[in-house]
Amino acid sequence: MDKEVLQRIRRLSQQYAYTSIQMHEAVARKAGFSGTDHKYLGFFLKEGSMTAGELSNLTGLTTGAVTGLIDRFEKKKLVKRKFSKDDRRKVIIEPNTKNIMDLMAPLYKEFRNKSEELIASFAEKEVEILENYFLKAIDIMNETTTGLNSK
Repeated sequence: MDKEVLQRIRRLSQQYAYTSIQMHEAVARKAGFSGTDHKYLGFFLKEGSMTAGELSNLTGLTTGAVTGLIDRFEKKKLVKRKFSKDDRRKVIIEPNTKNIMDLMAPLYKEFRNKSEELIASFAEKEVEILENYFLKAIDIMNETTTGLNSK
């Protein structure tokens, strides 16, 4: 592939990442969070209940940072700590999906609608190409994350 094309796509990818960070920071402020705290709610929506250690493994955050995160979520009634039925020493963090969605869905509604309109404007073959790109890019990011975390 032409070197100029690769540079152009790399710049677009970087701009997409930077713009994504800016948007998520704005969403976080509107939701009453700092930084990307609100993005960690997605792990609860996807995975459901989990321990603080499991959340730490998923996010790459230290256990101390996860404890602070859970404290902030608990204050907003987005999660609840519960003792495990099998082992009372183990604490399970249970998401309140309704409260999470009530808080976050309105903040993403316009973005979601416009994104869906954009995707609908592409031909089926173009959507397959986009899907293929994202799946492979996710794999590359996961490999990079694993490599950085193991060093």
